[in-house]
Amino acid sequence: QVQLVESGGGLVQAGGSLRLSCAASGRTFNNYNMGWFRQAPAKEREFVAAIGWSGGRTDYADSVKGRFTISRDNAKNTVYLQMNSLKPEDTAVYYCAAALMLTRLRSGYDYWGQGTQVTVSS
Repeated sequence: QVQLVESGGGLVQAGGSLRLSCAASGRTFNNYNMGWFRQAPAKEREFVAAIGWSGGRTDYADSVKGRFTISRDNAKNTVYLQMNSLKPEDTAVYYCAAALMLTRLRSGYDYWGQGTQVTVSS
């Protein structure tokens, strides 16, 4: 079992930045690839970014490429999502998740956090 707790969400103006954190506990964090997803009201949960267990591989949705950066600190059992140049369409609840494979598919993730709200005002 892996427990995931997100933090760092909030209200920010368009063009601003936020850094989300996801702290993991339970089974060995190093064994898991980590992903960030988001869900806006009345929309499906969508892939944002993922990072391999060692941090050597990353993947991004086209909508965030060049603006968001995913990273991890295995010594701290934490994964981060640095979000720059935020847009109103980035407004959503952001979730971190853990998977044994590096994937964009929601079904590939075994553990999920409770989410943190990000609101970008225009």
